[in-house]
Amino acid sequence: MLELASEPDTINFGDLPDEIDALLQQGVAAYRRDHARADRLFRQALAAAPDELPTYFCLYKIHTYQGNLDEAKAVAELGLQEAARQAGWPRDWRRWTPHVPIPDGAGRFALYTLKALAFIHLRKNERESAQQMLGALRQLDPSGAVGWPVVAALADGIG
Repeated sequence: MLELASEPDTINFGDLPDEIDALLQQGVAAYRRDHARADRLFRQALAAAPDELPTYFCLYKIHTYQGNLDEAKAVAELGLQEAARQAGWPRDWRRWTPHVPIPDGAGRFALYTLKALAFIHLRKNERESAQQMLGALRQLDPSGAVGWPVVAALADGIG
């Protein structure tokens, strides 16, 4: 979803205000040595611009990596709601309808974050919730463009 930018060790978060991009870049760099500082930087970016979706991604990703699954889930759910709002979709992912082709922007972020939530639920041993989300993704993204088949394979392997 995010890619390396032209500068070494920077991430291309897309079209962000410079100050938010700078906070995210600092957070990515800090994460290697200081998880708490990375969290503070990402939260500072979120407080300054709660409509910038990459910040949610950074936060739920670092908390998932660290095994802080309750925090990862909470942030991912907030990001999912914001992405759904921006895409003009219902807040409840169970009410989403397929779009062909799958959308870019906020819609793609919403689907990607639903996949991340399925993974988080799986890691939390909440298999039924994970399977519900994966079932929705099968309908919403039949080609697997946001990577949900990997999470589905993990779920199948655990079962």
